[in-house]
Parts: sequence; C-alpha cells; structure tokens
Amino acid sequence: MGGPVHDTDTLDLTGALLVAMPSMGDPRFERAVILMCAYSDKGAMGLILNKPSSDVRMSDVLDQLEIAPSDKAARMPVHFGGPVETGRGFVLHSDDYESSLHTLRVQGGFGMTATLDILEEIARDRGPDKALMMLGYAGWGPGQLEGEIARNGWLTADASPELVFDVGAEDKWSEALVSLGIDPLGLSSAAGRA
Repeated sequence: MGGPVHDTDTLDLTGALLVAMPSMGDPRFERAVILMCAYSDKGAMGLILNKPSSDVRMSDVLDQLEIAPSDKAARMPVHFGGPVETGRGFVLHSDDYESSLHTLRVQGGFGMTATLDILEEIARDRGPDKALMMLGYAGWGPGQLEGEIARNGWLTADASPELVFDVGAEDKWSEALVSLGIDPLGLSSAAGRA
C-alpha cells in the first residue's frame, strides 16, 4: 500500500494498517494503528492495535464469562479496539486458528473471531499461536474513511504479523511509520505548527 490511497475504484484496505497522523484531531485515535478487518462500499471495520487497557485484563473478561483461565491466559492484556460496541469482544489472531462457529479471514495472515469458543480455547492454552483481545472496534460508514484519508488523517501501510503481534503497543505507531520510510520524530515535532 505505502501512503495515502485516493482511488476508491481500486481501494481495498482489508488487511492493511491505518496509521493516524498528528492532524487526526480525534483523541480516541491519537497515534492509533488500526488493522482493517473488513472494507467495502458499505463501510469499514478495524481494530486498534496499540491501546492496551490499563484497568481490564483477560482474567477479568474470563471471570465475567465464568471461564477458568490458565496462568498464561489470565495475564493477557485487553486492548481498546475502538469506540463502537465497547462491551463486545473481538480476538485478532494468527491464521493458525479457525473457530468452528465463525472466523473472519483477513488477508496478510490474520483472523478475527468474536465467538465465545476462542476465549474458551485461549483459557485452556489451545487457542491461536498469537492473539490480541479487543473490546470494541473502529467503524466507518460508506465514504467516511475515504474522506478521512483524503484529508490526511490516516496513512496506509502494509501489515505484518511481526508488527501486529510482536512489537510492543508503545512502539507500533513509530514502527508503522518507519515501515513507510517516515521518521516519527520529525512527524511528531511538526504537529500543530503552521
């Protein structure tokens, strides 16, 4: 992908990263990196990758669902996936797992599952090799995301499993910019100046 794309006839952001620009203006998306899970002329849906919750852990989610977690599962962080349906859980994961109920395959080696069975599997250490638990998602109506991209609110970048799962949340934004050849320090210091 590499940079803003404006041709909506060929635009398909499924599996791409959206990287928030300093001009974004919406504090919910400040320095956000979003993996786009679905994109069509009806709208778009993605999950914020770099906003871990400071007050909710996987053990809290599993306790509420009366699922006994392993020690490893209990320590998993929970992320703010976006401002839509914040009480609903989504698991973004490696493509080595498929739910018997429903997994949305996302190009680039990802899957997204929002059914209870994946949480049961993760609690037993039998889930996907790599996973991020999200509460809520980011959504856009028809044409809305294209408008934000055209106004330079977002850059688009290729997603890699390494960036999504292995880079720490605090470094994802700068690493995504570096993957585009952009120096995050120069971009940050220029924010807000005329």
